[in-house]
Amino acid sequence: MVSKRVFYEGRVQGVGFRYIVRSLATGYEVVGSVKNLIDGRVELEVQGDPDEVDEFLEAILDSQLRRHISRFVVQEIPVKSGVKGFQIRH
Repeated sequence: MVSKRVFYEGRVQGVGFRYIVRSLATGYEVVGSVKNLIDGRVELEVQGDPDEVDEFLEAILDSQLRRHISRFVVQEIPVKSGVKGFQIRH
């Protein structure tokens, strides 16, 4: 089990970013959340099997969202217990 936090920068708010990410997550065995930050970035937290997490993150970059992303930073974070599903946080 691995857990990662990713900060996406660019024109990532107001383009359906969170909803597309949540939709993509349904194709992978991952749990987590995605939310807009007040500084204009989007924060994603995802956890699961290392291969599933990596494939999910790659799917985001392979999707139509890629054209909105100018930069992204990936951080390893401690695995959280009790996380279920994948949700949009406000």
